[in-house]
Amino acid sequence: MYDRLLGAANEVIVDHPRRVIIAFLVVTALFAVGLGNISTSAGTQAFSEDVPAERAFQNVQDDFGPSFSADTGSTQLIQSGSNVLGKTELLRMLEAQQRLQEHEGLRVSSTASAASIVATTLDPGATTLAAQKRAIESATPSEIDAAVRAANDRSPQFAGLLSKDFNPESASASATIGVVTHRLPAGISSGSGQGGSSPLTAIQLRAQWIVDGVGGDIRVFGSGIISAEFSNVIVDSMIIVVPAAVLFIILFLVVAYRDLADLLLGMLALVMAIVWTFGFMGLAGIPFSQMLIAVPPLLLAVGIDFGIHAVNRYREETAEGAGVDEAMTITARQLLVAFFIVTGTTVIGFASNLTSSLPPIQDFGIVASIGIVFTFLIFGVFLPAAKVELDHLRARYPIPTFSRTPLGSEGGVLARVLTGGVFIAKRTPKAFLVVMLLSSVLMAGYATGVDTSFSNEDFLPPEEVPQYLQDLPEPFAPSEYTVTRDLNFLEAKFASTQDGTVTIYVRGPMRQDHALEAIYRAGDDVPDSFITEDGRGDATSIVTVIQDRAARDPEFAALVAENDLNDNGVPDDNLEEIYAYLLNSSSRSQTLSYLTEDYSATRVVYAVEASASQSEITSDAQAHAEEYRYPATATGSTVVFQAISDLIFNSAIVSLAVALAGTSVFLVVIYRVLEGKGTLGVANLVPIVITVAFVAGTMRVADIAFNAFTATVLAITIGLGIDYSVHVVHRFADEYRERKWEFGTEGVVTEQGLFDALDRTVRGTGGALAGSMLTTVFGIGVLVLSVFPAIGSFGSLTALSVVYSFVASLLVLPSALVVWARFVDTVRGTPVSQQ
Repeated sequence: MYDRLLGAANEVIVDHPRRVIIAFLVVTALFAVGLGNISTSAGTQAFSEDVPAERAFQNVQDDFGPSFSADTGSTQLIQSGSNVLGKTELLRMLEAQQRLQEHEGLRVSSTASAASIVATTLDPGATTLAAQKRAIESATPSEIDAAVRAANDRSPQFAGLLSKDFNPESASASATIGVVTHRLPAGISSGSGQGGSSPLTAIQLRAQWIVDGVGGDIRVFGSGIISAEFSNVIVDSMIIVVPAAVLFIILFLVVAYRDLADLLLGMLALVMAIVWTFGFMGLAGIPFSQMLIAVPPLLLAVGIDFGIHAVNRYREETAEGAGVDEAMTITARQLLVAFFIVTGTTVIGFASNLTSSLPPIQDFGIVASIGIVFTFLIFGVFLPAAKVELDHLRARYPIPTFSRTPLGSEGGVLARVLTGGVFIAKRTPKAFLVVMLLSSVLMAGYATGVDTSFSNEDFLPPEEVPQYLQDLPEPFAPSEYTVTRDLNFLEAKFASTQDGTVTIYVRGPMRQDHALEAIYRAGDDVPDSFITEDGRGDATSIVTVIQDRAARDPEFAALVAENDLNDNGVPDDNLEEIYAYLLNSSSRSQTLSYLTEDYSATRVVYAVEASASQSEITSDAQAHAEEYRYPATATGSTVVFQAISDLIFNSAIVSLAVALAGTSVFLVVIYRVLEGKGTLGVANLVPIVITVAFVAGTMRVADIAFNAFTATVLAITIGLGIDYSVHVVHRFADEYRERKWEFGTEGVVTEQGLFDALDRTVRGTGGALAGSMLTTVFGIGVLVLSVFPAIGSFGSLTALSVVYSFVASLLVLPSALVVWARFVDTVRGTPVSQQ
């Protein structure tokens, strides 16, 4: 059946090339319509969707409104200087607050800062920012210093707004944080991840422009700024990466094709592949995320690989005297099968990412798989048809022809280098194969120590963009990035700017008399990663709200004491009366931060050690949640990100297993159909198994963790790397079949025939493989130019996997094929003769 399909495809390509060209150009125009519909989805937000810990995190936000208000957002004003508590800097902060508050478009509902606290300490009646500025302006430096010390004594929040070097005696600090609260449209809530279209982005970008006019060093920071950088990093990376990939590919195409017309034809096919793929994304409504930055280089690399093989194989036939139609018929008949096998295995490798529970990785699998299918159609059908039409036109018109010599031709230096694997296969194929497989087992075992990580920083550019990127001319020069710088500044200057807490979300009848006592007792024995005070976990909860209120409200203290049976400050009876008192007092907002209004759920927030790892904190929090009397769930950003890290690791392992299993079955079946020898598929897998093991081992050697990007590398290694071994095996099968007639009787192959088939395979296909390997390595390797490191690590690992695949296909695969030939032909009763 496949003979009939190949015959029909050949007839269309060779006999009706113009129809093929027109049809493909029309489809390209249709897909181009979808380019305008492409949207972006940046950051970590998309990864946290549907994660159980994230759902619990969202439930906490929904249940405890005041602290997690869905209709407010905040902006931090980071001020630094020699002394931010000096008169000039205090006035600058108040001026920044006032300008922001007076700008209607920023929807400011309130502001707070250490400067405001100092001002109200000087003048308790200064309730407006204008009055607070007057209070500071009229005070002497010594009065301001005294007010700073008094504010520190009276307000527990004061020191928290100042850097760790705050000195009350000298009334000095090098940095401070102001907080601006904005009113946002109802129904907007934030999750543990960052990204997406934040309603604060425009507000905070505008706020920075306003604050810049105040003077001094005041920077705006918040989720809107982070979201803006997540989006900018996609645009900047694409502007740098795609042109660089095209430039490298053009340079190598010049070497590979050495013909202007063939070069332009190959470039047209590459552009079509990109247009089809991204047009499909737009029509299918798949947003463009940071992960999809890798897709264009991948498609360019695979496409150029197909193009080099097609043109090189065609040139081999024309060099032997075949005409245009005859040469393309032979070429298409052989390469369509090879391209189909490569496409099938590559799609299996990429599509294995659909097993992931993380939507962005699923989207990557879909887009990459569809893109490879499009690439197969364009380079397997359109390019050959266009090449036939081009060479027919050359016969009628004076179209310049520069070179038609195939790569790696007989006697060339490249050909001699490529035959090293054949040399080994002639002498010690079994021993060499055993050594390589054992080495792979050792590398795979070593790779089990590869770490897994997930954080916002994976999606952000570094604090300092490399100088060579900064020196690029417009429009290639990247934007100015500040988020990583400000995150590092906050971490260095302030005691607790990151999420140093975990939340235990408890659902149960909080009206029951023992409810609060159960929560209180849960803090008696906390895990090692939790911070303790006086032998108890450092926690805030509805219990601490009750204790704080009782400390300053005698009436409430008497009510608590009346219902406290064991005198530990925690009421045991009449809890509804306790809650009602709080909700009808000035503590209502604080109460609703920890207790739902229907008394059906509560949350307990534990402080955790800064030195504890994400996995330790998560494991301890989950274990502690199990000790609660009521159903409890551990959540918070740390827990959510650890859950995503676990999913990333599972995704890497499962997708690798699916890719290997799927590829194995596909190759065995396809070689059974094509050659009658399914075991060829097993031989085909040897170099790719070795490659995967060495790539995984290299990750640990280079200290590269599995993250949202590198988790796909192992499956992609199969998808891309199998290309090289498939071309070698498929060409070998053809040459090997011919040698059964040429060097012996029917069905018998001599040693001379076996090694002649290997030698011709490597010399003919190896040259094209070398060219495609170089274009793939540099085409994908340009990802290291991306303005954030995670995608750079992905690019370097993927490029390295291609090099490993190429080397394994030419160095190890010949020995595997020799062992296969001797074993299979012995089984069939027609042994290969031994020298």
